[in-house]
This record gives sequence, C-alpha cells and structure tokens, in this order.
Amino acid sequence: MEILTSYNLIIAASSVIIISYFFGEIARKTNIPSVLMLIVLGIVLKLALDTWAPMDINFLPILEILGIVGLIMIVLEAALELELKREKYVPILKALSIALVGLLASAWVAAFILHEFIEGMDWKSAWLYATPLSILSSAIIIPSVSGLTETKKEFHVYESTFSDILGIMMFYFLAGQMDTGGGHSEGNGIAGFAGSVVLTIVVSFVASYLIVMVFQNIKSHVKLFLLIAVLLLLYALGKQMHLSSLIIILIFGLLIANMRLFFRGPLARWLDLRKAKEIYEGLHVITMETAFVVRTFFFVIFGLTIDLATLTNPHDAMIAGLIIVSIYAVRYLLLRVFIGKDIFPQLFIAPRGLITILLFTAITGKMIIEGFDASILLYVIIGTSLIMTFAMIREKRRTSQAVRKAQANPVGYAKWKAPAIKEIEK
Repeated sequence: MEILTSYNLIIAASSVIIISYFFGEIARKTNIPSVLMLIVLGIVLKLALDTWAPMDINFLPILEILGIVGLIMIVLEAALELELKREKYVPILKALSIALVGLLASAWVAAFILHEFIEGMDWKSAWLYATPLSILSSAIIIPSVSGLTETKKEFHVYESTFSDILGIMMFYFLAGQMDTGGGHSEGNGIAGFAGSVVLTIVVSFVASYLIVMVFQNIKSHVKLFLLIAVLLLLYALGKQMHLSSLIIILIFGLLIANMRLFFRGPLARWLDLRKAKEIYEGLHVITMETAFVVRTFFFVIFGLTIDLATLTNPHDAMIAGLIIVSIYAVRYLLLRVFIGKDIFPQLFIAPRGLITILLFTAITGKMIIEGFDASILLYVIIGTSLIMTFAMIREKRRTSQAVRKAQANPVGYAKWKAPAIKEIEK
C-alpha cells in the first residue's frame, strides 16, 4: 500500500488533470470525445495497477459523489448558456419534445428487450433498468459539439440537458413506485409526482430570487464558492424531501443568465444589474472549471472500475446491441419528424454516460435483478460513444471539404457572408 502516499496521490491527481487538458485539445482537433479518452486512461491505469500494485479499493462511493457534483455543475453550466429570447422559444420547445418523446420511446423499447431476454426481469424492473439506458449524456455531448454549427450545437445543449432532467425525474418516479411496492394506484402516483414537480418549480423560483438578491449584496471576495455550496445544499435537501432537485439548478441558472427577463416590473428595483452580472460572470468561469475537473476524475475512476473480463459474454453483447440499434432507430424517426432531412451528425450524437452510470449506482436492495450484468451497461456506453466519435470525425471531414470547395470557387466564396456558410467557416 506504499503507493497510496499523500505525495503520490497529489502527483497522480495533478497528472490526470494535465492529461485531461491535452485530451480536450486533441478532441477539438480530431472530434474524438475527450470523455472516451479519459475512460481509456482509467482502463490503462487499472491494468497497470493490477500488474504492479494490485489493491482492492471500492471506487463506487467516490464515483457516486463525483457523479452528483458533476451532474449539478454540468446542468448549471448548460443553463448559464441558455438565452431565453423570443426567437429561441421554438428551438427550445422542439428540443424538449424530442428529448421527452425520445426518452419515453427508447425506454419502452429497451424495457421490452430487457424483459424478453433477461431472466427474472418483470415489467416494472425492466422500465427502471431501461430508463438510465435511454438518457443522453450531457457530460459527453456538451464538450463534444463545440465544433458544430451554432444551430446544431444549441440543439444538442438543449436536448441533452432536458434529457438529463426528464430522465432523472422518470427514474426516481419509477424507483418510488417500486419502493412503495405498488401500494398506491397509478393515478395517485402520477398525481403525487406532478405535485412534487410543481412544488419543486415554486421552491426553485423562490430560492433563485432570494439567492440573487442576497448574494449581490455580499461584499466578500469569496462568495462564489459559497454560492455553489448553497446550490449543492439545496440539491441535497431537495433529494431528501423527494423533490426533483435538478430543476432547482436549472431554474437558478436560467434566472441568473436571463436577469432582465425575470426581474421585470416591481422586481426590477430589487436587482443591482452590475453586481448580479459580476456574480454571473464569475459563476460561469468557476462552473466550467469545476465541471472540467469533476468530469475528468469521474470518467477516469469509471475506467478504473471496468472489468474487461465482463465484456466477453455474447448474450450480454447481443442484448446491448439490440438496445443500441433501438436507440438510433427511435432517434432517426424522431429527427425526421421534428427536424427533416438535415439530421447528420445529430442522429449519431446520442451517447450514454455520467447520468446512466450514476442512476445504476442508485439501484439497490430489492430493486436489483441478478440476471442483469453490468457488461450490458458498459457495452451501451462504449458503443454509443464510439458511434458518436466516428460521426463527429466524419462531420469534421465533411465541413473541411465544404470549406475547401467554397474557397476554390471565387464566386461561391464571395457568398460566405450568408449565415449558414459563416457557421461552417466558424
């Protein structure tokens, strides 16, 4: 155990963060998701440790804490970038519709597959296990789509954020129904859940207004991490009260990013715009930095927990393959209906990741089905990430060829001021 000294841990943690930075730079140039590289780094570290310094460490509690903090930071980071303008309402509603219908349809198909092919999997359990497998990973998507056009990038930020929130709400609703043993009728369960969501929204707005008004008057220079601590506290308390806590984070982020919209009429006199903007700018930077660090350690530690021997079961590979096919079949139909023909690379940007892993760690006690092997989860996460990687690489090549073709044609190049062409050039 001599390897676990304080200085060795500091060296390891610092090296991982530095490597993660370079992975981000490689991702920007190649469109290979940095998250995939972090998982591979974790697998390599595990192989090295098993060879030279074998040790038995349970990483799951660490993974769960990192996942919760990472989820909060990622959703807050996304919310801080969402501008609620009149021209944005249609894209937001479209992304919300695709996220909701896609979640329900993907979960239904995945539940059917799990129910049919896993022994002992009843319908309630199948829906519970299928839900995490149907949620898009904003932790992978948001940092990976920076090279796309502004319209497509915006769509993926909206869609993945909504998918995270709706998926978590759906998962805990299903888990709650199993905890009660089906003692409440379905109608009462849905009514109670809807009441919980409404209560969460009301609490979120009240808390968000109070936070902005209080923190704009704090003169200390250390208020930003204090603000993050308050948000983490609200999230944890909300979870203890069985509220949809992620809504609190989303609404706070939207409110502070769109202060002029939310502080109107009589509320305007309670807002010091200059001080509130300073809080927003500082929070934006800290949120990005924190999300980067937490995401880095989460996926490296996840790689450390992967047992490659579990990936040799053909039955699990078949189940995962069917689920992956269903994910893209459902997504294809939805995108054709809501968007039209221009659905590349959006069709293939549907990775599963942080939320999927985090929710599976919450399946405990009587909810555990022995026939479900973790390798199914690994296959789906790795498979969808690889598919997104190939799609993003192809998209980068396609846009590069479009740029070269336009530059080779003087007449065509003169039209580069058109919005669509400017986006490709960007």
